[in-house]
Amino acid sequence: MADPYERLKELTRGKKVTPEGMREFISGLSMPDDVEARLLALTPATYTGLAAELVSHLDD
Repeated sequence: MADPYERLKELTRGKKVTPEGMREFISGLSMPDDVEARLLALTPATYTGLAAELVSHLDD
């Protein structure tokens, strides 16, 4: 995939991001079906990214 960051920036910079728009964007990326399905399943409520790793030192 060429310039994924730039493509996402073009989609979102200064614009309202909708679930439908994100689904359309993801579906148009020509990725393997399993990767596309994982991305389409993400929501703000289920995605934690690196959060657990970034705060793991706080338990020490």
